[in-house]
Amino acid sequence: MQLVDRLSVPLDLEFSGRSPHHVEAIAQGCGSTTCQISNSEVERNLFWAGRKAAFPAVGRISPDYYCMDGTIPRGRLPEVLARMRVLSERYGLRVANVFHAGDGNLHPLILYDANRPGELERAEEFGADILRLCVEVGGVLTGEHGVGVEKRDLMPVMFDEHDLMQQERVKCAFDDQSLLNPGKVFPTLHRCAEMGQMLVTGGKLPFPDLPRF
Repeated sequence: MQLVDRLSVPLDLEFSGRSPHHVEAIAQGCGSTTCQISNSEVERNLFWAGRKAAFPAVGRISPDYYCMDGTIPRGRLPEVLARMRVLSERYGLRVANVFHAGDGNLHPLILYDANRPGELERAEEFGADILRLCVEVGGVLTGEHGVGVEKRDLMPVMFDEHDLMQQERVKCAFDDQSLLNPGKVFPTLHRCAEMGQMLVTGGKLPFPDLPRF
């Protein structure tokens, strides 16, 4: 994993109240060796083309990649990238970093080969550790892609049991039949009758000898 010492500044930055030249001065003060500022819509689109081509480019150097989505405080970015490098060495898998540096949203791409036994499992474990790291430094499990099956069992890393129970109650209030994304977002069942629901067949309670709670 390498850090790129280039900064491309599209015209969009002006909406933040900071001129591109102000951003350039900050970048150079932090050690950037190259800074480019777009002076036209054509140049701006060329900068964005580079960003949008990052994922296809990674697909050229690895048979498979696993894209993560976590968010961290911007000030912790150098630390998180350094610790991801350590994790990369631990798991024996490369990682390419594509991210929105301005808002702390990270998209690490874990490179692996699904045809090699064990690499997919290592990639998934590596990804889970990256998300745990995001939460540890004060961030969150997702930045823009949400929580589905992939991050479901990591929710307790960020929320305690009371938080999760309250979130489930809110979901039940709007989705009392569990029709919206069933099995996603919330961790796998941790009790035999989650949210007071239980399948009863023929009027007979299943496993009547088990204690109920």
